[in-house]
Amino acid sequence: MKYKVLLTFSLLTWGITSSLLAQSGKVYDNLSLKSEILGGERKYALYLPPDYEISERSYPVLYLLHGAGDDHTGWVQFGEVLLIADEAIKSGQATPMIIVMPDADTGVRGYFNQIDGNWNYEDFFFQELMPHVEKEYRIKGEKRYRAVSGLSMGGGATFMYALHHPELFSSAAPLSAYIGPLSLEQMKQRMDTKNFSDEQLTSYFENHNALSLIEKIPDDKKKSVRWYIDCGDDDFLYEGNSLVHIAMRKKEIPHEFRIRDGSHSWSYWRQSLPTVLEFVSQAFHQY
Repeated sequence: MKYKVLLTFSLLTWGITSSLLAQSGKVYDNLSLKSEILGGERKYALYLPPDYEISERSYPVLYLLHGAGDDHTGWVQFGEVLLIADEAIKSGQATPMIIVMPDADTGVRGYFNQIDGNWNYEDFFFQELMPHVEKEYRIKGEKRYRAVSGLSMGGGATFMYALHHPELFSSAAPLSAYIGPLSLEQMKQRMDTKNFSDEQLTSYFENHNALSLIEKIPDDKKKSVRWYIDCGDDDFLYEGNSLVHIAMRKKEIPHEFRIRDGSHSWSYWRQSLPTVLEFVSQAFHQY
């Protein structure tokens, strides 16, 4: 009788465990919120971990940003975020987390406030998108449980967002990042400057260039954000990422810097994502 009870209990436990392991996360790629700042509906995609619907707990969050030419569905369609996140969580490589993927391609492309103040996407991100998703879903709204990552244009936004708001993110993982124009002259060549003073242009440049922002980090804030920087050895943005690494070394800012074989491509970023999920999970846990 005792043997039968133990066998029944074991089978029941095995069945529950197998059921949990067989579950998949869910991706919603057509969600939206109304933005007063940008004057219209803004779309975003969302990944919910496998146990979200059967638990009542809150989860850490990763804001995962797309590159130029893609939108909020980029990481879903080409980045295979559902498959990669599910596998990382089920293997124990990553902790269960919610992943938010906003659209920065509709209207005006980019993640930043424009210099003329007519399109303030960064304000939208922090004042509308982040409060919306962290209220709508069971997200732990604390710095320790919040991370940001992105590729190319989204990698540049990862740098800027974490450098502008180190009080909000525990980890940042820019991939193949466009770090901003490497000089003020380079920025001037890429934009219409006739309506702006040299002071305005210089201020905007220094606030949207990773090297300038790194140089301004005070000594007591050097460890405020955990950094993971990854760029392929054949990537055309290799120079900027290497300069950031050198600047951080000189400034004695702790960071992980990875150069792998590869170019500016989705095959490279798909290989990067499991490591990013593992890296941000270390902060979500006590490492």
